[in-house]
Amino acid sequence: MPLKEATVAVLGATGAVGEQILRNLEKRSFPVKELRPLASARSAGKTVRFKGEAVTVQEAKPEAFEGVDIALFSAGGGISEKFAPEAVKRGAVVIDNTNAFRMNPDVPLIVPEVNGDQIKNHQGIIANPNCSTIQMVVALKPLYDRYGFDRVIVSTYQAVSGSGAQAMEELSEQTRASLENREVKKEIMPVGKLDKHYQIAFNTLPQCDVAQDNGFTLEEMKMVRETKKIFGNEQIGVTATCVRVPVQRGHSESVYVELEKEFDLEEVRQALRDADGVILEDDIQNQVYPTPLDSVGRDEVFVGRVRKDIAHPRGLNLWVVADNLLKGAATNAVQIAERLVQA
Repeated sequence: MPLKEATVAVLGATGAVGEQILRNLEKRSFPVKELRPLASARSAGKTVRFKGEAVTVQEAKPEAFEGVDIALFSAGGGISEKFAPEAVKRGAVVIDNTNAFRMNPDVPLIVPEVNGDQIKNHQGIIANPNCSTIQMVVALKPLYDRYGFDRVIVSTYQAVSGSGAQAMEELSEQTRASLENREVKKEIMPVGKLDKHYQIAFNTLPQCDVAQDNGFTLEEMKMVRETKKIFGNEQIGVTATCVRVPVQRGHSESVYVELEKEFDLEEVRQALRDADGVILEDDIQNQVYPTPLDSVGRDEVFVGRVRKDIAHPRGLNLWVVADNLLKGAATNAVQIAERLVQA
């Protein structure tokens, strides 16, 4: 029987994504019987707003998940690894927004518009993909279904909000300091836990996560591995270059895909228009194309600059934009939860 109402825990409720999850639950009229905002001991006792009321944040402890139906996690991979099994043990279904379980073969990695039918295969934990992966696969899904594809090459232009609220503040402060000819403090970007930091204001940084042994970053390898898993096809060739840009919110991607079948460009555009969760904004002659600023606060994935490649007969170029805190994180998680209560 589908749940009429659900007791919902939000772990990381005071963080940037956690706040968006709360807003999404409210905006989408999710059937919340009881909300349990959870965070670290340092944040316990604070309040969050939900449906016009102040709800007290509780400390995340195993017993906090007693009686919880759905637990939405966005507090870091280590926290997820610690508390997800505890939540599942107490009967909750965990929707995890970290990298902790994404590549676990027993954990479905879900984008509802792409592989929502796999939700039923969960064993208590469902993984939310990386923000950059989500928007790309939503745009590619109608092309994969119609034409198939062999290869994807993506370059990302990622907002600093992907590194959290402190990174957003660092961009703002560095921008002010630069304009006022003051010293620019560099403490977070590109990766806070690393020793070396760079200015992001008026700059671009070709690193969005820690380096891997193969010369790629973890962010880039997430896109490679997750795309294959979501489409259920290990033969897809995927390569990524992930770049942080001085934008507060909204990720952009230049995506090149080699389709398996010949295609008509207008048919491609129509497939994108008809696709679930996609908005096509594609008229370069009249300067119509999506920008990250226009995506802020929107749940959809925006696609523009659709064009045939010059060098490859089945090559297609796309520009893909989405709000990384919404469809790239919070909205996708809530959409998964909606599928659970409707099952």
